[in-house]
Amino acid sequence: MAYSYDDQNIFAKILRGEIPNDTVLETAHCLAFRDIAPQAPVHVLVIPKGAYVSYDHFAAEASDAEIADFTRAIGEVCRLCDLHGGGGEGGFRVISNAGPHASQEVPHLHVHVLGGRPLGGLLAKG
Repeated sequence: MAYSYDDQNIFAKILRGEIPNDTVLETAHCLAFRDIAPQAPVHVLVIPKGAYVSYDHFAAEASDAEIADFTRAIGEVCRLCDLHGGGGEGGFRVISNAGPHASQEVPHLHVHVLGGRPLGGLLAKG
């Protein structure tokens, strides 16, 4: 499948420094920043610096170094934000929307890391 990346999307502009952000973490291949319209007390977006539209695009074309860095960056954001999975109190959710049926708003791969309160069920029925 051919993926078409729009280099004028808001995340591309953030990566170029054209739009400011509230950075939580920056690595060689990723940027993590607080969402401007948080849906939970902790709501951080993690994006690769590469031009990837969605997770399937990233998985198909990213280098091993990019994939490892992205995965580790998500874990580090959880640590930095004091979110803990794997039992006990707390927890977090990682969401990536891909395409129109999933309501992807920005055509640049991004995951939402959400936590800091009970998040309820995964999807509304309907």
